[in-house]
Amino acid sequence: MAPSSRRTIRRVSAAVAASAAAALVLAACAPADSTTPPAGDGDASYGEISVQYSWIKNEEFAGEFYAYENGYYEDAGFSNVIGISGPDTGVAKLLSGTVQVALSDAASIGAAIAEQDAPLKIIGATFQKNPFTVLSLADGADITTPQDLVGKTIGVQDSNASVFQALLNANGIDPADVTVVPVDFDPTPLMNGDVDGFMAYLTNEALTVELAGYEITNLSYADNGVPYVAETFSVTDQYLAENKELLKAFLTAEIQGWTDVFQNSTDDSIALIEKYYNAAAEESAEGLEAVFGALDPTKTGMGLEAEKLLISTEETEANGLFTISDALKQQTVDSLAAAGWEVSVDELFDTTIIDEIYAENPDLKSYLP
Repeated sequence: MAPSSRRTIRRVSAAVAASAAAALVLAACAPADSTTPPAGDGDASYGEISVQYSWIKNEEFAGEFYAYENGYYEDAGFSNVIGISGPDTGVAKLLSGTVQVALSDAASIGAAIAEQDAPLKIIGATFQKNPFTVLSLADGADITTPQDLVGKTIGVQDSNASVFQALLNANGIDPADVTVVPVDFDPTPLMNGDVDGFMAYLTNEALTVELAGYEITNLSYADNGVPYVAETFSVTDQYLAENKELLKAFLTAEIQGWTDVFQNSTDDSIALIEKYYNAAAEESAEGLEAVFGALDPTKTGMGLEAEKLLISTEETEANGLFTISDALKQQTVDSLAAAGWEVSVDELFDTTIIDEIYAENPDLKSYLP
């Protein structure tokens, strides 16, 4: 890794630490939530909550769109569920009380706990598999194994620098043997040959490059020493302690929404995703379509099918959506340790609410058509 790249990673880590520290101060000053109704008989009224999304409103949140469209949030007792577009890890907003739930990832939540003693918990996970990949061109660098990274130039987004470091650490690769250059989320530098590899999502940028006519190679993090859960339902310890029935109702609506993703046709889901994407584009002060373009139905359908492979596993088929097995919890904390974030399973996870949902409603486990 070039010296300038190492400085970039240090700056990013320092910025994250500073942001988390500031958020912790805000959290300490925030008043305790007092709106939680007592556990009821299905007639509870939970009012309004805010949910931070990790990315823009596309197919990553198809289950949430079904929960809106089919009235699952309303049936659960919510007057409004405000879904806030990312990209955003949600960590600072959770700690400041700006949002009540964040769809985040194990690396972001684990880093905040390990580095700042942040009072956060993952209570469930949509993605059972890490969606990150090092993307390369088959007729270019063709990076098929972690050792192929040695001597290569890899484009890595600032927000993903520590996760890339985890891949190197997990595979015993000296960071000095890889040149990291900062990029944004547009994979054009890879297609132009400016970088040998590009840190991407299997469900997003990898598809963009493939649809542009390139034969691609994916070095999946999940299959190369860094398996961890993503699109995690994350909350503060305090909010979890004070709002268990609310969160149970919320997650039940989420399960129903994501069940609809699996049980409806891809074409129906694409139409629904397009509706919510276009609505978000109209509301965006930054001009969502100006930055990301109009929704591509072909890519959206491919992304949705790729997501299903990350969501549905033998374990979720047996135990239900969003459940996280003990083995996967351990794999996740081991992956974080490879990045230098030491956190225990109990510090990172509390999945008792999901377990209670399925104990009380075993029929919800069946999400496949």
